[in-house]
Amino acid sequence: MLYYFFEYLDKTYDVPGAGLFNFITFRAILAVILSLFIASVYGKKIINYLRRKQVGESIRDLGLEGQNEKAGTPTMGGIIIILATLIPVLLFAKLENIYVILLIVTTLWMGTIGFIDDYIKKFKNDKQGLPGKFKVIGQIGLGLFVGATMYFHPDIVVQHSTTSPGIETEIIAKGSENKFYVKDKAMLTTIPFVKENEFNYSELISWAGENYKSYVWLIFIPIVIIIITAVSNGANLTDGIDGLAAGTSAIIGLTLALFAWVSGNVVFADYLNIMYIPNTGEMTIFITAFVGALIGFLWYNTYPAQVFMGDTGSLTIGGIIAVIAIAVRKELLIPILCGIFLMENLSVILQVGWFKYTKKKFGEGRRIFRMAPLHHHYQIKGFHESKIVTRFWIVGIFLAIITIVTLKIR
Repeated sequence: MLYYFFEYLDKTYDVPGAGLFNFITFRAILAVILSLFIASVYGKKIINYLRRKQVGESIRDLGLEGQNEKAGTPTMGGIIIILATLIPVLLFAKLENIYVILLIVTTLWMGTIGFIDDYIKKFKNDKQGLPGKFKVIGQIGLGLFVGATMYFHPDIVVQHSTTSPGIETEIIAKGSENKFYVKDKAMLTTIPFVKENEFNYSELISWAGENYKSYVWLIFIPIVIIIITAVSNGANLTDGIDGLAAGTSAIIGLTLALFAWVSGNVVFADYLNIMYIPNTGEMTIFITAFVGALIGFLWYNTYPAQVFMGDTGSLTIGGIIAVIAIAVRKELLIPILCGIFLMENLSVILQVGWFKYTKKKFGEGRRIFRMAPLHHHYQIKGFHESKIVTRFWIVGIFLAIITIVTLKIR
C-alpha cells in the first residue's frame, strides 16, 4: 500500500526520495527490517497471549533427553511468521503482481490448514489434530490452484533464447548467432548442471499426437501438487527440535530470493544465460519479508524454545518454499536446496517401510534408524539439540551454495 502512495507522490508531486520505492532492492530492505521488527518485538506479545490462553504443547513421551521440560511451551507460533511476512508485503509489494498474489494465497491457505490442525489439538483435546486425509486434500487443493494459475494466467510467461521460435511464441528481439529472444507460455523448468538446461514438460506427453502441447497441464498440475505436498510435509517433519525448521527455511529462503531476483532482472538473466521470467523480481519483497519473519521467530524458537511454530507455521513455510521454487522454474533443484526436508521425509518413509516389511517377513519389526525423523535418531545417540540443529544448518548452507553454483556450472 505504501508502494502505491509513494508512487503517486513521485509521479504527481515529484517528492524527493519517493522514487526509491521503484527499486525492488530498497523495498526488499524495508520488508526485511519491518518483518524482523514485528517478529522479534511483537512476537513476545503474541507468545504471552498464547500463554494466557494456555495454548501449550502436549509432549509425547519418546524417551528423549530434555523432552519433559518442553511441556506447556506455547505453540501455534506460526502466527508470528505469517503476520510478520504479510504485513510488510501488503505495505511494500505490488499487490497486483500475480506471483505476489500466489504467495499470499499460499500463506493464508496453508496457514489456515495448520491453524485448524493446531486448534483441534489444543482446544478439542484431540492429539491427532486434523485427520491426515484432510491435510492432503488441502494441499492438493492448493496445488490445483497454483498449477492452474501458472498454466492459464496470461502474465505468467518466460522469456528465453531460441534458434527456432514456434508459431505460438512472441518474438521480443533478435540476438547474435541467429538467436531469437521470445516470450513463451510453455511450461518450462530448469535442469541443473546441464548446458542446455531448459526442459518443457510437454515433452513428457509428446506421444499424445500433434496437439500434445495443449495437454501439458495434465502433467504439470499433478507435478505441482506432488511438490507442494512433499515440501510442506518435509517442513512439518523437520519441525521437531528447537530452531531446526525455522533456521533451515531461512537459509532456503535467502537462496530462493537470489533466484527470484536474477530471474526477474533481464540484465542478470541474460548474463547468467538463464530464463528471464517477467515479474518474478517482485517476489523478492515477499521472500525477504518471509526470511526476516523466520529469523525474528528464531529469537524465541532457539534452544530452549519459548514458543513452537506448530503446524500453523511448518505447513505454511513448506508451502511457501514449494510455490517460490515452482514460480522461478527451479523445482528440480528442490532435492538439493531442500535436502534437509528430503532427508527427514526419507528417514520416515524408510523407517516405516522397513519396519512393516521385516514384521511381515520375520514376525518382528526392525528399524534402520534408532528413531525417525532423522533428527530424533541423533538425539537418541546422545547429541544435544543445539549441536544437531547447528550441524543441520551447516549442511543446509552447503546445499544452498551448491544450488547457487548451478547458475554457472553446467
